[in-house]
Amino acid sequence: MRICCLVLLLLFSFGYSSAQDVTVKKIYTEVTREVKKEEDSIQWTWKRGGLVNANVAQGSLSNWAAGGDEFSLSFNTNVNYFILHKHGKRSWDNSFDFNLGFIQSSSLGSRKNDDRFDILSKYGYQLDSGKWYVTALGNFRSQFFDGYTYSGGKGTFSSTFLSPAYALASIGMDYKANSKFSIFLSPATSRWVIVANKTLSDSGMYGVPRGKHIAQEFGAFASISYTTSFTKNVTYKGRADLFSNYKNHPENIDLYMTNSFSFKINKYLSATYNLDLIYDDDVKLFRDDKSSPALQIKSLIGIGFLMRFAPVITKAKS
Repeated sequence: MRICCLVLLLLFSFGYSSAQDVTVKKIYTEVTREVKKEEDSIQWTWKRGGLVNANVAQGSLSNWAAGGDEFSLSFNTNVNYFILHKHGKRSWDNSFDFNLGFIQSSSLGSRKNDDRFDILSKYGYQLDSGKWYVTALGNFRSQFFDGYTYSGGKGTFSSTFLSPAYALASIGMDYKANSKFSIFLSPATSRWVIVANKTLSDSGMYGVPRGKHIAQEFGAFASISYTTSFTKNVTYKGRADLFSNYKNHPENIDLYMTNSFSFKINKYLSATYNLDLIYDDDVKLFRDDKSSPALQIKSLIGIGFLMRFAPVITKAKS
């Protein structure tokens, strides 16, 4: 797992260095839109914006010799919103991500294929060096609806709202190379793993002791964020979180990574590709023998409606 994490860090570094030519200055590219150059020079104190993306896919077969579902319908949506604040040497960055997806097919019925919300907040004070910030970071992520794992067509209840949930509080140093790339490093981070559901708690899921609802961990934490526009119509947003628990096998590094590519077709239509990777040494649910953890991979692609929230900027007082 440590080799995997090092490879991911190298990929981030390579992507960052190869995209230095792209100039989208002093505005977060989460909104995946072009910004006029004159906006880049605006001295602002608050900025907010985001996007909503919804994809629908439908398929049907009739007398199809190769076989397959007679009918299938899938729906996936993604909401991203950010609120940024800066005043003097102080900065406060907030982001909210929500993903939800369902699929309906004639052979498998209805089931969820995506469900996640993620809230991240960073408050920093800029040092004289300019790109380094003393920063406090908070993060909370979970899901809204019941989740099941399937084996042989049979579903087993495996997750639900606040089961699991991950809350994290950290103090460290944040290096902001520019508005597109940042690295947060902390040797002192507290993380709480929450399993509120009694059934899952009694089963000892997600590393929480059997019968308990919360497990507290303390360790080192790193978070790498990168956004860029490869071309006028192709954008990327990624984040990788790494956590080492001092209390239990610190050499086993937990990974949480999201990757989102957006391919703009026209004003309201786009193609998207999302790739999520999770490795948690305490999660043994997704192996058939339930004896060892494994890398969790989720890959979704779709074409659908895209609506952007134009950035709202509050100028600094002269």
